[in-house]
Amino acid sequence: MSKDNLTTCSRCGSDACYETDLGADYKISMCYGCGFTTNTLMTHDSQFLEEQLEVLPELYKDLVYKDEKDQYWMPSTINNPEQGMIFIDGTSTDDWQWAASPAIEIPEDEKDRFPEGSTHKMDMKNVKRFKERDFIEALDYIGVFNNPDTPDPGSSINIGSTGSYPSPPSEK
Repeated sequence: MSKDNLTTCSRCGSDACYETDLGADYKISMCYGCGFTTNTLMTHDSQFLEEQLEVLPELYKDLVYKDEKDQYWMPSTINNPEQGMIFIDGTSTDDWQWAASPAIEIPEDEKDRFPEGSTHKMDMKNVKRFKERDFIEALDYIGVFNNPDTPDPGSSINIGSTGSYPSPPSEK
């Protein structure tokens, strides 16, 4: 059974580091402050870390950070086809930012250029860049925190029953 916890990020010091304990001594940490992630397999000389480093772009490799517990943190990449994507954009460890591109619906006249069943594409015309410690703002920009199940203010709200509140007036 997994257990989630907010902790302090050992890379940036943010108090918005989300840690998930998946059991069997396996934890994943994702910092919403700096956007870096680690897990218990990302340690010095681990096969998992070596495999990750083989496929990462050079800038991502250059940005990998080793903390005081010998955990390696690397930049996250978010790719949600219906919300958008976030990635590192820059030329060096001294010159980079988070780039966030929202997803938009594919216009009918473009659908033949996309794989069958695709409904959204990345809106690269509206990419917005964010500072290193503003990863949470990039997540917000692509709508990660929007919950489609949350009703609009003023609409009826389900409260632990099959009815809704406010309930419709009775006919009495």
